[in-house]
Amino acid sequence: MTPARPLALAALLSASLAWPAAAHHGWGGYESDKEMTLTGTVQQIAFNNPHAMLNLQADGKVWHVVLAPPSRMSTRGLPADSIKPGQTVTVVGYPAKSDPAELRAERITTADKTIELR
Repeated sequence: MTPARPLALAALLSASLAWPAAAHHGWGGYESDKEMTLTGTVQQIAFNNPHAMLNLQADGKVWHVVLAPPSRMSTRGLPADSIKPGQTVTVVGYPAKSDPAELRAERITTADKTIELR
């Protein structure tokens, strides 16, 4: 292997790792001028990085709701075990431009508290 080949491989690996991070933090895929409020039943929740997510049965369909990173949710008083399937929650956020069943949540209200996510 020539000396240039390991450098080229390292550059390719770095570029491939950086792309998902760059794509992840773009919120341009959401209708920021169309705030929505959904109240429904949590069907499933994933408290994983980079963002927690839940599936919410509301308005006759299942919404895929993008929440904040788990560390932020915990810091603001909503740890991993605070939302469970079957629980009723209200989310306020913006719908995705490309997926009519996806919402980026700005805040979430559980039984006893409202958490700002951004």
